[in-house]
Amino acid sequence: MRAPLAERLRPASLNDLVGQEHLTGQGSILQKAIQQGKVPSMILWGPPGVGKTTIANIIANSLQVPFYTLSAISSGVKDIREVIDLAKQRHAVLFIDEIHRFNKSQQDALLGAVEKGIITLIGATTENPSFEVNAALLSRCQVYVLKPLGEAQLRQLLDQAMQKDEWLASKKIELKETEALFNIAGGDARKLLNLFELVVDTLWEEDPIIFTNEKVMEIAQQRVAIYDKSGEQHYDIISAFIKSIRGSDPNAAVYWLARMIEGGEDVKFIARRMVILASEDVGNANPNALLLATSCFQAVNLIGHPEARIILSQCATYLASSPKSNASYMAIGAAQGLVSQTGDLPVPLHIRNAPTKLMKQQGYGKGYEYSHSYENNFSMQEYLPDAIKGTKLYDPGKNPREDELRRYLKALWKEKYGY
Repeated sequence: MRAPLAERLRPASLNDLVGQEHLTGQGSILQKAIQQGKVPSMILWGPPGVGKTTIANIIANSLQVPFYTLSAISSGVKDIREVIDLAKQRHAVLFIDEIHRFNKSQQDALLGAVEKGIITLIGATTENPSFEVNAALLSRCQVYVLKPLGEAQLRQLLDQAMQKDEWLASKKIELKETEALFNIAGGDARKLLNLFELVVDTLWEEDPIIFTNEKVMEIAQQRVAIYDKSGEQHYDIISAFIKSIRGSDPNAAVYWLARMIEGGEDVKFIARRMVILASEDVGNANPNALLLATSCFQAVNLIGHPEARIILSQCATYLASSPKSNASYMAIGAAQGLVSQTGDLPVPLHIRNAPTKLMKQQGYGKGYEYSHSYENNFSMQEYLPDAIKGTKLYDPGKNPREDELRRYLKALWKEKYGY
């Protein structure tokens, strides 16, 4: 029985790797580290199928040291200690897939070996390591962000497969249409190659094998799982969930929530997305939304599956039923755009910090009006750089709470910002 296509084509060197040029291309961070034989312990953070395991294998091969692999799903502290004992005899690379699933004690078991250089740790995660990897371990590792593959890179993978794989090279294959292949793959090389092989298997008797969107969709629908936590359904369903809440439909929101829970989705992932939504889509229309979503995230971490579903449902239905505003989200976007456009404008002298005598002599802090010394705790002074003074970035949304904020700001600033 042949190995899956994605495994047969796994690159053995950085030169063969498709994508992640910012990390592995000529003159890049990892390329230099491998050349010098000084590879740091690292966390590779990115979506599925973008090269995390492949990079770990390439590093181990390049350093010519033993390579051990553990899965956070099935391994425990005992397994970690066994690898560390082996590495004490000869330095090794330890690759831990889905390291975000390790609990604190499991992560702590790695600290000493990483710090002393007994092992070079390479952790792979699809989740933000700031949330999922404890601070002590994170401080001992470099974090490298991997990107989804673009269409040009996915096409390059298909061309490589048809040229280099003996089994595929024995058949004439014509890629008439690739849109369905690329859409289902969603930037995931493993998913693309496995689907490509599945279609070839199904159409093996045809000569030539002609890929069309219709054929790919028909075959994919027959064989793709209802909910794949690491694939297209993962992104489609979380998208449907978020858009249902944004659209103020608690019924649809709780349905998509149930789909994720029944599919085994990580409850912390769902809770974290709701924290973001509470600020991005509800915002100051209902400030309590962020408080509830944050409490939901904390409670889910304490409770875990399956009872966490009740907490998630409460939060999802509350957010969906709340008035909506993206005014804060739009404000930071506008502010960042303004910063990109205008660069590092000087801070007005009167609101600069003046900790030294020299700074005071240069006018730092001179003329600053302490707000609490004025009526209504407000002084109409300028806080923006001269080049952009009077620029309105926050425009309160049209809802009762932000209408109140608008009236308050207008009473303070008069006509300055056009509130």
